[in-house]
Amino acid sequence: MVATIRYEDIVKVPKALLHDHLDGGLRPATIVDLAAEAGHELPTTDPEALGRWFADAANSGSLERYLETFAHTVAVMQTPSALRRVARECALDLAADGVVYAEVRFAPEQHLEQDLSLDEVVEAVLAGFAEGTAQAVEAGLTIRVGTLLTAMRHAARSQEIAELAVRHRDAGVVGFDIAGAEAGFPPTRHLDAFEYLQRENFHFTIHAGEAFGLPSIWQAIQWCGADRLGHGVRIVDDIAPDGSLGRLAAYVRDKRIPLELCPSSNVQTGAVASIADHPIGLLRDLRFRATVNTDNRLMSGTSMSREMSLLVETFGYGWKELQWFTINAMKSAFIPFDERLRIIDEVIKPAYAELLA
Repeated sequence: MVATIRYEDIVKVPKALLHDHLDGGLRPATIVDLAAEAGHELPTTDPEALGRWFADAANSGSLERYLETFAHTVAVMQTPSALRRVARECALDLAADGVVYAEVRFAPEQHLEQDLSLDEVVEAVLAGFAEGTAQAVEAGLTIRVGTLLTAMRHAARSQEIAELAVRHRDAGVVGFDIAGAEAGFPPTRHLDAFEYLQRENFHFTIHAGEAFGLPSIWQAIQWCGADRLGHGVRIVDDIAPDGSLGRLAAYVRDKRIPLELCPSSNVQTGAVASIADHPIGLLRDLRFRATVNTDNRLMSGTSMSREMSLLVETFGYGWKELQWFTINAMKSAFIPFDERLRIIDEVIKPAYAELLA
């Protein structure tokens, strides 16, 4: 059964994506176009060579070095038209890869160099997602895109971004996030924002347990109240070689706290040594709420189909396992329960039932 799973077949099955960065998924050709308009200098203006440059620069084994590559993508996303184009193409690219539900995150505070307001940035991105979704439907594809607004953990605007997210909650913003270098910037620096979001009955995830260990995860959950963990891969540090769980790992599993695992990205940033060493296999065997994600499609040269294909090749997974990851992600989405259930029952399960038959 496993041997018959081809990449082109994986592309066709419905997928759900929870952890994808807008500024980490641009088309290289789009970066070249937008850089010319903005007068921004790139390492190369050849789209194919530029795509390789991003992947090579990101393959450093360091989260900090990995994050440096975003200087070029953020630089070309400073106008309403550029933001709209990037968001539109993002929705189209994900839909073409078989993604039926995606939560795409970005940090509005990084797109203010041309004097846009935070609201104008969000409105441009939401407009782009709406355009891309409509164009996907015209092409016979289906996708629902929810937006997460990210605050940078080294900055001091998290309360402002949290209020911005709540302000646009009925227009397509479904959650909040904090991102950036973990070491030295604990999530507890942003407690006011998280407490505000909880009072507003709003969902949020926190980048934790990627470059930093168990204390990062513990703070995100027990101090800040995160609904999900962005990456969370270091939860494996609380699992013994015999598979027994420490207190924190047991709590994460018992509470069904979703882990937004990003295999290729985790290898690039040095969180794990290789796909074969990635704890996603162990976490699935132990029945954690594990999900598969892209993180940054440009920097990792990846897609949801490629991430799933790597798991098939590495762990011998079949359609049953791919369905399990997909339903896990859809269960963990930040949209209303009835909408999640509809996508699971009417889109995901029927497609996989046909394959499993």
